Amino acid sequence: MAAAAAGGLGICCNPNHHHPFFYSDLSHPLPLLHSSVLLCAQFRIRIRITQLLKTTNEYAVSSSSSSITCSSTSSSSSSSDSSGRAAECAMRSWSLEEQHQSQALRKKQLWEEFFSDPSQWWDSRSDKKNPRFPDFKHKTTKKGLWLADRFNPPWVHGRLAAMIQCQEQGQSSFSAPETSGRVVRVERLWQEFFSDPSQWWDNRCIKKSPKYPDFKHKSTHEGLWIEGWLTPSWVNARMATKASGQIRSDGGLRSGVLDSFGSGDNVGKLCQEGRLKEALHLMELMIQQNIQAPKISYAVLLKGCTRRKALAEGKQVHALIVQSRLDSDIFLGNTLIEMYAKCGSVLDARKVFNKMPDHNVFSWTAIISAYTEHGQGEEAINLFQQMQQTGIAPDKVVFVVVLKACSRIADLEQGKQLHSHIIQSDFESDIIVGSALVDMYAKCGSIEHARQVFNNMHERNVVSWSAMIGGYAGQGLGNEALALYEEMKQEYVQPNIVTYVVLLNACASIAALEQGKQLHSDIIRSGFESDMIVGNALIDMYAKCGYMEDAHEVFIKMNERDAISWTAMIAGYAGQGHGKEALALYAQMKQEGVKPNKVTFAVLLKACGSIAALELGKQLHSHVIKRGFESDVIVGSALVDMYAKCGSIEHAYQVFENMHERDVVSWNAMIAGYAQQGFGKESLTFLEQMQREGMKPDQATYVSILSACSHSGLVEEGRYLFDSMCKDHSVIPTVDHYACMVDLLGRAGCLADAEDFIKKMPIQPTAVLWMALLGAARNHGHVEIGRRAFDRVVKLEPQNAAAYVLLSNMYEAVGKRDEVAKVRSKMTVAGVEKSNWVQLD
Repeated sequence: MAAAAAGGLGICCNPNHHHPFFYSDLSHPLPLLHSSVLLCAQFRIRIRITQLLKTTNEYAVSSSSSSITCSSTSSSSSSSDSSGRAAECAMRSWSLEEQHQSQALRKKQLWEEFFSDPSQWWDSRSDKKNPRFPDFKHKTTKKGLWLADRFNPPWVHGRLAAMIQCQEQGQSSFSAPETSGRVVRVERLWQEFFSDPSQWWDNRCIKKSPKYPDFKHKSTHEGLWIEGWLTPSWVNARMATKASGQIRSDGGLRSGVLDSFGSGDNVGKLCQEGRLKEALHLMELMIQQNIQAPKISYAVLLKGCTRRKALAEGKQVHALIVQSRLDSDIFLGNTLIEMYAKCGSVLDARKVFNKMPDHNVFSWTAIISAYTEHGQGEEAINLFQQMQQTGIAPDKVVFVVVLKACSRIADLEQGKQLHSHIIQSDFESDIIVGSALVDMYAKCGSIEHARQVFNNMHERNVVSWSAMIGGYAGQGLGNEALALYEEMKQEYVQPNIVTYVVLLNACASIAALEQGKQLHSDIIRSGFESDMIVGNALIDMYAKCGYMEDAHEVFIKMNERDAISWTAMIAGYAGQGHGKEALALYAQMKQEGVKPNKVTFAVLLKACGSIAALELGKQLHSHVIKRGFESDVIVGSALVDMYAKCGSIEHAYQVFENMHERDVVSWNAMIAGYAQQGFGKESLTFLEQMQREGMKPDQATYVSILSACSHSGLVEEGRYLFDSMCKDHSVIPTVDHYACMVDLLGRAGCLADAEDFIKKMPIQPTAVLWMALLGAARNHGHVEIGRRAFDRVVKLEPQNAAAYVLLSNMYEAVGKRDEVAKVRSKMTVAGVEKSNWVQLD
């Protein structure tokens, strides 16, 4: 009877027979469980089934006794109902498990069919628009496969990567027999490793890419990967056991028995060596044996997760903390907040914070810092205010973090209030707080307050000097930044990497090539030339100074290059108008396997716009979509600008309409696009719509809109907009705005008004403005005004050959050939090079 019942449930009653369920492959795709946890779960299931069999046997005996003695009828009936319900529950449980096993088996068969002949499957990954659509679909049977399916075998991703690698190397994808042979070979290599680990190099702590093996044989140079798709399932457990035995060989671990203090030390040592998964596995073994690990072991594990940005492992540690009923501990709570924040999950950090029964100043500092580092300065400031309401006094670290939050969102008023709190708390004299105040005021645009705090500091270190120099550089005051650097050297303060980077930015902002070269020499003497961040800043400085050869030389000499290095070079070529060189460098960047970021795409799109390369721009647009950057406001604005400059205003408008978020740059790109195409009224319409949506026009907006009015002959509209810009929107006109107005009046033939406008300017007119008037006078044949404009130009720029050309052409157009000869004679006397003489007929 018991055997029949067991057979009906699909249970093997022979204890020596290893049922597939109990001894399933440890690579079964259950997330976040290691082999030891699976074995423990399987062991619990075996106990449950044993209990069920015992209940079934009792029921059988009871039923048999009832049929013979016909006694205790009600008791037997009750036992029968109870056993029946237990059997029914077991049937349902096993039915669900069988369904899962069946699905896993079916997925395994499909994936084996896929890898045996991938040509019979469509690859839909690049063009699928909905996650419900399969990644691979069979061409005949229409069966689908999803890479994210939870029933997939664990080896799918590794085998797919290996297949792609084979295809890139020109090889055909491997067959099933070849795979079987490789599995056997890998298992043999692991057995060799465990038999004599001294013959293998351990590269886990030093390897920089997952492509490099974790262990490499010293003679044969064969590699082994712990997370390899061919790695046997027993390796992780064996590694943990091996680690415990090795580290506690001094007697802390005897006969495989774990103790709380010894194993806690092992966890810390494994984390220090970068062997995070082994440390986590060891902690799980301790919990399974009911050993209470010390709190410091959990903290060390969380710190290891933080260093390696291992969010998944961090969540596992969090689960172990909850399981050990230590989740109310304030020390571990603070460490969890820091781990989640550094791993990029602010939401999880906030959940931990909210669930903590008590908070101290470190708890508040951790959560405020989390929001600050992730660009959510407003929430960081709100939390600081809540902290004050609880009565917890902030320390200097909290003040530094909140000052940084104010800097991120440029909230000057909040920064000033915080400065008052700092004075009241008597932290103003602290050098760290003082440096943070300088940085806050500088980044909020109040350079005067920053210098005042800097001058009042009793003690200054390299951070203070770097903050002040960076403040000047950020405001475009490059000369002041360089002058402060000279003061810094006189006080014998040694610059660091940050100092040199902000100084190079200062040189780039004012195109100070000679000072930049001197800084380059100082960097070489200081030994910072090999630093990648400094190298990127040098490339940017030389590129913005127009010396791409020097930028390229720095780029070539760099030992290590990242996406920022490539982007700086691409931006340099694009900024110099060398769009083809920029696109060629992008192709080289892809060949070297460096992934572009959103800034890379923005400068590449600018390069396409500079050479009107519409087709290349469309290709880049497709790359942007594949990389998931289309929704980014910076890339979206660059796309609008590229399409507009390439003359495809329809595509520009389509991208603009599809943008989820728009900033002033997006609107400026559309307004400038319509202006370049001569659609002045459309530009004005966009300006009105921009203001209706609450977007405030800036200086670039008015340059574009005035240019649109100039090219469309909208004189009165241009006059009104210029006056409105100054009076209603408090936009201070620059030379570009004045040049647009001179061009507007000159094109319309209002030359006298244009000349009068230049004379009444509140700033000193430049040669560019007088050249615009001279060009208008040449076009309209107004000799007197043209002559006066020419005199002004050569007074400011005696070697301006274009001015002589325009004046000569103006005289030529009205038939004054004698004057033409005089102009050429003056040119010779002035020493203007003949190569600069261009006839503009």
